Amino acid sequence: MPTNKTPFLPIFLGLLWFGSFAGLESTTGKLPSIPGVYIFGDSLVDAGNNNYLAISISKANYPRNGVDFPDKKATGRFSNGKNAADAIAEKFALPLPPPYLSLKVPFKEKERKSAALTGVNFASGGAGIFNGSDQKLRQSIPLSHQVNDWQEIHKELTSQLGPSEAQNHLSKSLFFVVIGSNDLFDYFGSFKLRQKTNPQQYTQSMADKLREQLKRLHDNGARRFLILGVAQIGCTPGQRARNSTMHECNEESNMWCSLYNEALVKMLQQFKQELKSSMAYTYFDNFKSVHDIITNPARYGFADVTSACCGSGDLNADSPCFPVSNLCSDRTKYLFWDRFGHPTEAAARTIVDLMLSDDSQYSSPLTLTQLVSS
Repeated sequence: MPTNKTPFLPIFLGLLWFGSFAGLESTTGKLPSIPGVYIFGDSLVDAGNNNYLAISISKANYPRNGVDFPDKKATGRFSNGKNAADAIAEKFALPLPPPYLSLKVPFKEKERKSAALTGVNFASGGAGIFNGSDQKLRQSIPLSHQVNDWQEIHKELTSQLGPSEAQNHLSKSLFFVVIGSNDLFDYFGSFKLRQKTNPQQYTQSMADKLREQLKRLHDNGARRFLILGVAQIGCTPGQRARNSTMHECNEESNMWCSLYNEALVKMLQQFKQELKSSMAYTYFDNFKSVHDIITNPARYGFADVTSACCGSGDLNADSPCFPVSNLCSDRTKYLFWDRFGHPTEAAARTIVDLMLSDDSQYSSPLTLTQLVSS
């Protein structure tokens, strides 16, 4: 991974192989029903919003992306197939949340009305908590703009259901937020930022800014939040390939991720105290799960936790995933899809199983099952 800011966003790693860990069997039972799931974040959960940005290069709408998606279609997901947002929707028997911008094109009114009820994906590859450099260059949709877009869907819901029923609907729905890595890459790559603020101050400001956006979502109906911490972005194939001949993780990058996660956990605790019973959340510790999977890969059923499945050169990390890239034959055995650390479909599905398990090792103060049952 280059040390400067890349338009793609890297890592989603809290991963376990199906059936390999006690507690995962609980996910095979009947789950509580939820009426909708609404997705906010970066390329880890982007379902193709960036396809509708005219000049953005932060896109995955070309092969070999989508090689395992239905009809082998490259949809704009940074994956060989479906991502974690898709997997969560499927677990709750909901349609895949379509990208919000796909609902704004002509003749999509019927689809927009339907998706408003069951779920919409606002995520954008390259997005950050801050309105960073990517947004200025129209490369991505930052979180604040995603929340603006959510307000339009909120209006649609209220129009369809009426204010009282719309709020009841949203109070039972899930709001899934996956973001923060891009802001850390901005900090890594900006001498000016590092001169202006130290890592503790910067990561605290990230958490504070995220709180503002969560409050806006809460003000517009959100009650149940699933929030992912930032994983070990220093352990992506790109970072490993450039760090040393031993392919070790970049521990400085990982340290800053840990600082942000600490600030995030404290912010969420304070946010809950402020809002009391009108808000509930699950924080998923991606950082800890990354550490565990990389330390004990065989235990979790993975054969390769360092290389990219799609790419070229050392660790398949010399280039992004292109139509002419090398492609691993068994995507189920790889953690990483590409040099930036996006997960394979198998990895994304596995972490969703872990979120829904009764094991609270990575989830606090509630597991996801407890959250949607509350």
